[in-house]
Amino acid sequence: MSNITYIGYYFTVKPLEPGVEILIAELGYTGFESFVETESGVTAYIQKEEWNEQILDSVEILKSKEFEITFTFENIEQTNWNEEWEKNFNPIVVDNRCAVRAPFHEKFDTEYDIVIEPKMSFGTGHHETTHMMIQHILNYDFKDKSVLDMGCGTGVLAILAEMRGAIRLEAIDIDNWCYLNSLENVERNNCKNITVLEGEAQLLEGKNFDVIIANINRNILLQDIKTYADCLNENGSLFLSGFYKDDIPFIAKECELFHLKESNRYERNNWVALEFTYN
Repeated sequence: MSNITYIGYYFTVKPLEPGVEILIAELGYTGFESFVETESGVTAYIQKEEWNEQILDSVEILKSKEFEITFTFENIEQTNWNEEWEKNFNPIVVDNRCAVRAPFHEKFDTEYDIVIEPKMSFGTGHHETTHMMIQHILNYDFKDKSVLDMGCGTGVLAILAEMRGAIRLEAIDIDNWCYLNSLENVERNNCKNITVLEGEAQLLEGKNFDVIIANINRNILLQDIKTYADCLNENGSLFLSGFYKDDIPFIAKECELFHLKESNRYERNNWVALEFTYN
């Protein structure tokens, strides 16, 4: 495992709503990759090699008079993360059907029980976008489908898709930490049909899928929608999240260029998760 050092920022936010969700969204655009909401605000993590002294200059909410935001930051070694997230990670249950929990939590009496150790990876189910993507997967027929989970984070969405009947899956993330974590979680949940890869959209050349799941951010999605469309089988479905309701026109316009039409959506605290159908 590469010896990556993270920098942790500890933000105190007043008022918490909608301050925290706006702050997380803006930090995500600057390169922060993992977030833990706290009672007083949010803790955000960025790889040290991606950090610079001006990293917060483009975070507009920090300049807003509507919010009072203070912060401190420090270097965080990877090996400290387990203790850090265990203090904050609580199990969740989506639609009384799917539980996402850590190994030290009691098992839930649900149809699907997913055990993950998220470490630095995004995708514990707590964030609105992951929660809604789980809802989409629970309400879609994955039997005998081929599936791509792009920006897989912990691998939780690919894991659930296999549990729902998918027979060939690829889970891809650009971040080495997420790649390694997804490998661990796939094994932990006894998944047999998921191939985990480290890289970007270039890995998709020449491949085809019945379903593509991409929970990333607006800018990356807009950049890669053409690639997703090229990889999607006829009548296939593309599930997109990682952006706000206000971003829908930009996403929808790009999808329309490639014969992708919205067929379903979920909304949660101004975040959205959309399904597009290719035909």
